[in-house]
Amino acid sequence: SPPLSLNAHCVFCWLNMLSLLFLLKPSFFVLQVTRVPIESCEQYGTCGECLSSGDPHCGWCLLVKVTDVPDLSAGITCSFGNLTEVEGRVDGNQILCTSPAAKDVPIIPTDQVVIILYSHSFHLFRCLSCVTSSFRCHWCKYRNLCTHDPSSCSFQEGRVNASEDCPQLVRSEEILIPAGEVKPITLKARNLPQPQSGQRGYECVLHIQGVSHRVTALRFNSSSVQCQNSSYLYEGMRISELPVDFSVVWNGNFIIDNPENIKVHLYKCGAQRDSCGVCLKAERKFQCGWCSMEGRCTLRQHCPMSNPYTSRWLHLASTNVKCTNPRITEVTPVAGPPEGGTRVTIRGVNLGLSFSDMVNNVQVAGIQCTPQENGYIIAEQIVCEMDAAPTDSKPGPVHLCVGECKPELQTRSSQLYSFVMPSVKGLSPSRGPESGGTKVTIMGENLGAGSSVKSDWFVSVCFVLRRTMTEIVCYSAPSLTGVGPVQISVSVDRAQVQDSLTFEYIDDPTVQRIEPEWSIASGHTPLVVTGTNLDVIQEPRIRIKYGGRESVNVCKVLNITTMSCLAPSLTAEYRPGLDSVKHADEFGFIFNNVQALLVYNNTNLMYYPNPYFEPLSTNGMLEQKPGSPIILKGKNLVPSASGGVKLNYTVLIGETPCSVTVSESQLLCEPPNLTGQYKIMVQVGGLHVSPGSVNILSDSLLTLPAIVSIAAGGGLLLIIVILVLIAYKRKSRENDLTLKRLQMQMDNLESRVALECKEAFAELQTDINELTSDLDRAGIPYLDYRTYAMRVLFPGIEDHPVLRELELCVEKALKLFAQLINNKVFLLTFIRTLEMQRSFSMRDRGNVASLIMTALQGRLEYATDVLKHLLSDLIDKNLESKNHPKLLLRRTESVAEKMLTNWFAFLLHKFLKECAGEPLFMLYCAIKQQMEKGPIDAITGEARYSLSEDKLIRQQIDYKTLILNCVNPENENSPEIPVKVLNCDTITQVKEKILDAVYKNMPYSQRPKAVDMDLEWRQGRLARVVLQDEDITTKIENDWKRLNTLMHYQVSDRCVVALVPKQTSSYNIPPTTSISRTSISRYDSTFRYTGSPDSLRSRAPMITPDLESGVKVWHLVKNHEHGDQKEGDRGSKMVSEIYLTRLLATKGTLQKFVDDLFETLFSTVHRGSALPLAIKYMFDFLDEQADKHSIHDTDVRHTWKSNCLPLRFWVNVIKNPQFVFDIHKSSITDACLSVVAQTFMDSCSTSEHRLGKDSPSNKLLYAKDIPNYKNWVERYYADISRLPAISDQDMNAYLAEQARLHSNEFNMLSALNEIYSYISKYSEEITAALEQDETAKKQRLAYKVEQLIAAMSLES
Repeated sequence: SPPLSLNAHCVFCWLNMLSLLFLLKPSFFVLQVTRVPIESCEQYGTCGECLSSGDPHCGWCLLVKVTDVPDLSAGITCSFGNLTEVEGRVDGNQILCTSPAAKDVPIIPTDQVVIILYSHSFHLFRCLSCVTSSFRCHWCKYRNLCTHDPSSCSFQEGRVNASEDCPQLVRSEEILIPAGEVKPITLKARNLPQPQSGQRGYECVLHIQGVSHRVTALRFNSSSVQCQNSSYLYEGMRISELPVDFSVVWNGNFIIDNPENIKVHLYKCGAQRDSCGVCLKAERKFQCGWCSMEGRCTLRQHCPMSNPYTSRWLHLASTNVKCTNPRITEVTPVAGPPEGGTRVTIRGVNLGLSFSDMVNNVQVAGIQCTPQENGYIIAEQIVCEMDAAPTDSKPGPVHLCVGECKPELQTRSSQLYSFVMPSVKGLSPSRGPESGGTKVTIMGENLGAGSSVKSDWFVSVCFVLRRTMTEIVCYSAPSLTGVGPVQISVSVDRAQVQDSLTFEYIDDPTVQRIEPEWSIASGHTPLVVTGTNLDVIQEPRIRIKYGGRESVNVCKVLNITTMSCLAPSLTAEYRPGLDSVKHADEFGFIFNNVQALLVYNNTNLMYYPNPYFEPLSTNGMLEQKPGSPIILKGKNLVPSASGGVKLNYTVLIGETPCSVTVSESQLLCEPPNLTGQYKIMVQVGGLHVSPGSVNILSDSLLTLPAIVSIAAGGGLLLIIVILVLIAYKRKSRENDLTLKRLQMQMDNLESRVALECKEAFAELQTDINELTSDLDRAGIPYLDYRTYAMRVLFPGIEDHPVLRELELCVEKALKLFAQLINNKVFLLTFIRTLEMQRSFSMRDRGNVASLIMTALQGRLEYATDVLKHLLSDLIDKNLESKNHPKLLLRRTESVAEKMLTNWFAFLLHKFLKECAGEPLFMLYCAIKQQMEKGPIDAITGEARYSLSEDKLIRQQIDYKTLILNCVNPENENSPEIPVKVLNCDTITQVKEKILDAVYKNMPYSQRPKAVDMDLEWRQGRLARVVLQDEDITTKIENDWKRLNTLMHYQVSDRCVVALVPKQTSSYNIPPTTSISRTSISRYDSTFRYTGSPDSLRSRAPMITPDLESGVKVWHLVKNHEHGDQKEGDRGSKMVSEIYLTRLLATKGTLQKFVDDLFETLFSTVHRGSALPLAIKYMFDFLDEQADKHSIHDTDVRHTWKSNCLPLRFWVNVIKNPQFVFDIHKSSITDACLSVVAQTFMDSCSTSEHRLGKDSPSNKLLYAKDIPNYKNWVERYYADISRLPAISDQDMNAYLAEQARLHSNEFNMLSALNEIYSYISKYSEEITAALEQDETAKKQRLAYKVEQLIAAMSLES
């Protein structure tokens, strides 16, 4: 027998033994040697060709490379099945085995010959695995070693050959150790070796929750060992019993076999046993009892005795043991028919320790309820059956006693059980197929009451699927009487519902034909099914069975005789190798319970092979020029089916479809205008396959010279940048020197600024005193509540739908929607689902928040509850995402944050009118009057007096104050009204000032507008000149056109002017002595002004060039970006930063009004008005949330409150006083209010503002005041904290009163109609979220949403 040479890399598996598997033909070991040319086997290239050739001398050689082969130096045995074993020899990377002699080889079977290699060293650490292997292995007990050579064992008595001689643990009783208790563990064993000289003793190793614990053990004899006294602990109170892996070792790591996998069971009496009843239910083996003094489940030794002779430890071994203080936590159902029979399930704590305790001891709403033993769970649950009740029975609680009705052994439920009369109103659908299976909804009232419901259909039963208080859903049974109507009766427990319903069984649907009678293997091609009574099928499906696999697809009913189906797929996945036409083994339809159509044989539905597409190229990427068609080659693209129906192909280039032309072997795609790499995806039926990707090259690829030129240009640019930086550094050094010189000039200017502030303040105070007296007469022009709320909730939208009556006739559907909105589970799920959508923008979030608050204007207590839930979720999300807590409520990024703003807007309106509105209005008037004392550029909006550096005129403007006598437009015979103006004012600015003087006691919306009036300069009785911003006298110089001013017209002090309604105006010329009235008249008749004066009054002033002539318009200063000013003009200007001192002057003038406003907002005492409840309530809520999350950082709590109220509401009001008052806010006023608002925000911040020379001017302006304001804020928050807490009852009463006062301000149905647009847009996501929520599923909210969508679609 020649040696058999095996490569050591051909090892398949190294598990219990090393096994090398070779598949050999039966003729491999032959007794007669025949010379065969070796080359004859090389002609077969695959395993299939080789094995199917029939050549007796050829077989397929399978080599598998396996790594990590262990050391084979211990010896190799070659086992030839059950025939013989021979010693193997390792030779380099080969294993040599001598094959058995011919006489030892029987007829070779036709399956396999197995050659097994094994190593004794694999069984190194286990005696049992060593001696029970199929090989001659021996265990050396004292060396802990498995070997093939027994002589290598140190001691004769240490050799083990049989499993019964192995050292091993033997099972005795269960090992129970209380956690934390010091106890020994005694174990039975067999053949435990006695450690020899130099060997270590025994140890017990316990693996508890991933941590190993070693305890010294004592070997008593060869059959007993004890782990010494020790305590063991594990984490958590949710695990009452923890099985712990356990082993006994000696000499450090010699493991004693544990064949029965003995474990140590650690346990805690108190885990998951927090009541007396549950504690005493524990198995007696744990020896747990209830310590009534401490109210916990524990071992007896841990329960202190009340006196030396009395123990308060209860356990089941005692006599007459009862757990006191039973408590009911849940009662289901909570309603049932008075006829009785309802099985009421009562869950709770300490509900008796035996069923006998509860017999005759349960009453529900005063009616006896008989406990059922099969539903009783010791201490936790009682199921009882209701007796009949009188018809006039009232709702009542569940009352029960445990054994005897002592006070400590009885309890009542907080839930009340009611007696109701179920009734039915109708069913849908009212007809179905004779074979049954129709899902029928029976509608009525109180149908969810009781514990069981039954629906009888003449002689059959409708199988109930689910039920609620308003409906029962069941599946109709097959008709036992054929077609025709059947009477339906409903019974709830023992109550028989009186009203009867009728359901009509009709003939089962039939299928007459299918078109077309073909599809492709992947299916999903359209099939049109024609038949009868198809409209009664609720969820029609089509099915096939092929190769033992069933495939189903959906159908859609079109009418009574037609429905559309998608063909099922023939195979589970795309298999290009299917090239022949196939027929399904079975074909049919799933129509409710109609069995006759499950297999439908009247069709010859054929499945053609799937279209197959060749790869675009060898690497899968096709290079393509723009506009070139993409050709996809393949086969089976056009099935050879009759009837003219073709496959519908869709080809996507990336995400973009292309137009397709199909032939038998290729598909032509005209790609859209794209460049770059895109994946090509072909979709046809259920087949989605990609033949590769396309790279559409751009026509404008850079050439090598272009790249070189760009690189050279880039290098040159880099050199220029370096030179500029060097020059900039030198210039910066020069500027520092200049700034030092300017510092001296600034010190000199300071005294001038102080004097200017003092004079300006005195003058402004006089004007304000006049204004105050006017306000006492006319009052502050507050907006009404509706206008105020609309401007805060929907800024910029004047005529919002919530102010109008609903145009669509969907009132009934919207009332259904109102019920959903008033369901907190739905509303919270709706808002959370919207916020998870990527397309739900910030604008949408604000809009939804405002619409919800508008819709809930009449239910502010409910809106407040929802807002608190959303804010709590927002705080949890903020903390879970590891964001800094101070970022909470900083921006409006959620619906909750916008709802919070609107909530404050609703509840602080009264406080605004009674208290905070006056100092805010005075600040607005002071800013307006102070700004108008100096020049204001009509184009750029810059002013001489400003708090904003961006809106400061940084030039010396020469101007003069004039007083114009204005004819009273209401009565020309009344005295003329003196009006202060500036000679540099434009005509529109003069008109505005005149209107302010004439109509100073009238709200802005009721005044005439400047654009609707003309300004006449009257000289005598006849001479009247209409002054305008632009006319033929307007000066144009170097493409710059300057607006006309009073100086331009040479209007002098005390001139008489009049405002008259605008007519077809004309361009005018200045009144000079050389021009007579006639010539003015001639000009007046020749030139007509066609522009709109309103165009000069832009909300955001800018320099706007004339598009036709390119002329740019200016008033006082030209835009600094234009460098075409005269050199003389530049020379007359000082360094622009010098004019920043005017900011100080303006700030000093307005300081008192800013202080008044801040003091009002940061005070809990408001001139006799109490702090609004909303502020105290919301601040307390934020403190509760901080306590809940263990946030004790006062800075975080301070920041939450600042972000909640001052930054979210007051800053908005300060910046936009037009939200509160009927006024006009100019751009310069807006800029100044923005500075005040920024100061307000800085005052509420806890961070230190480190200021330097580069800090913004608005920060520097109030740098000295902000620390004082911060003290006000801290005092304000502390005062609020010390105020008594507001109870929910008081707050709800306040909210209900506020809701009552303004309940009719908005059209709730219109608001709901606007909210519904989001329901419609995200209906699938909302429905899915409701179906995942357990509470929503119980309330069937997803179904109600579907009902709403259907109702809206129907009514609209």
